[in-house]
Amino acid sequence: MQRKFTDRILKSPSAYLLVSHGSRDPRPQAEVEKLAVLVSQKLGSGNWVGTACLELAPLPLHRQIEAFGKQAIASQFTSVQIVPLFLLPGVHVMEDIPSEVDIARSKLDLPIEIRPHLGIHPDLGRLFANQLSSDDAEGKILLSHGSRRPQGNQPVEALAASLGALGAYWSIPPSLESRVKELAIAGKKKICIIPYFLFPGGISDAIARAVDIISQELPAVDFRMRAPIGASTELADLILDLVEE
Repeated sequence: MQRKFTDRILKSPSAYLLVSHGSRDPRPQAEVEKLAVLVSQKLGSGNWVGTACLELAPLPLHRQIEAFGKQAIASQFTSVQIVPLFLLPGVHVMEDIPSEVDIARSKLDLPIEIRPHLGIHPDLGRLFANQLSSDDAEGKILLSHGSRRPQGNQPVEALAASLGALGAYWSIPPSLESRVKELAIAGKKKICIIPYFLFPGGISDAIARAVDIISQELPAVDFRMRAPIGASTELADLILDLVEE
């Protein structure tokens, strides 16, 4: 994936639906909508990008896809591409979204294709590397939500290794606190926490609170916490790669 798509206009007659997890916090959805606009701008005129949520939406995902598909048919699009905005190949990517798409397919006379999830893109790590290029941290921790599926966290460990960081998880071991203590025992005085999350929300707030508590326990350590990835033109470029594969 060394191609550059910044100024490319796709000619596909597909409509694109960005599927996120969903949240009660309005900030993630605002970021998803911003990202949809950026992707639409890169696709150019005559294309359509929508958004949907797997959870915490008024309608189940298959109903959202069905409504989107009917609008796509009315607008003379010939297919729908589902783009999962997920970083790990967990149960949502491997089971939940495919199941909901299968239901929607049974309701629509329209091809619906699921594209690879966002976290599979090999250049995703570049977004983090760019953030860290000027950071003089002695220790780094890449903090992900974590997956209980076998091999589900392998992408996190691979990315952490490429960044010279330790992998940690919010929902499973090893925890952020244990990784911080590991680095502190090793004498690291400047520690950078890198959230492996797409958008700010409740979890990123909880991580910030946890880091604040840890910093009080370890006052000699200088903690820096990076922001989640966030909507950007660079992220939109990665999505264009995935829908073009």
